[in-house]
Amino acid sequence: MPERITSRTNARVKALRTALTTRKSDHIGIEGFHLVREAIASGLQLDTLYLREDLAHLLRDLPEDAAREVLLLSPDAFQAATETENAQGAAALLERPELPYAPRTGDLILIADGLQDPGNLGTLIRSAEAFGASAVALTPGTVDPWNGKCLRAAAGAAFRVPLPRCDNALIQALKAVDSQLLAAVAKDGEAAHATDLRGTIALVIGNEGAGVSRRMLSICDKQITLATTGPTESLNAAVAGSLLLYEASQQRNF
Repeated sequence: MPERITSRTNARVKALRTALTTRKSDHIGIEGFHLVREAIASGLQLDTLYLREDLAHLLRDLPEDAAREVLLLSPDAFQAATETENAQGAAALLERPELPYAPRTGDLILIADGLQDPGNLGTLIRSAEAFGASAVALTPGTVDPWNGKCLRAAAGAAFRVPLPRCDNALIQALKAVDSQLLAAVAKDGEAAHATDLRGTIALVIGNEGAGVSRRMLSICDKQITLATTGPTESLNAAVAGSLLLYEASQQRNF
């Protein structure tokens, strides 16, 4: 029988709250039925599953080994533990996923260079999975992919797409398989639709305000630009990255 917790100040309640808000440990907190189910479906085991006590019947729909521990919280205790005003009644603690990635000939990857908006990063991770990218690499200074907003925007893709650090070792590994590094710029780059994206490709999407960093520009092989017809000066980072991933996917599959 799962343990029942009613106190807002219980240590287990505080542990979930800390994991959901700080993200500074090997464990992360996830919130909402969708993310909990996506984590389980992705083969991850939950360390602790938190359910609001009126939703205990939902345990019947989950594999018996989905979580090492299940806790039932009173509505008040659950609200104290979670971030959202209208919490869905399900949350979990689990180890931070570490999916390995080694560049291979023919890979398409995305490099997020200093992105700060977690919604943008999450959307790009989701698009990367949808359009067949092998990984989303993160340069130093990029927002934590385990940020709650990022996880929600990724809609479960963050549990399945490798998220390696984009450091010198990764850049050298990409070069070793003859990967082209293509920096997305707002103007004056080669038209994306006219660029051959069928080979081993790393698409670099820059910071929302500053764009691709000077360091990354200096090591990229080419700059590419999405052709637009309206007066808009530039596209949102998540939109631009998603369109480039789509273009690459179309070229590779048709």
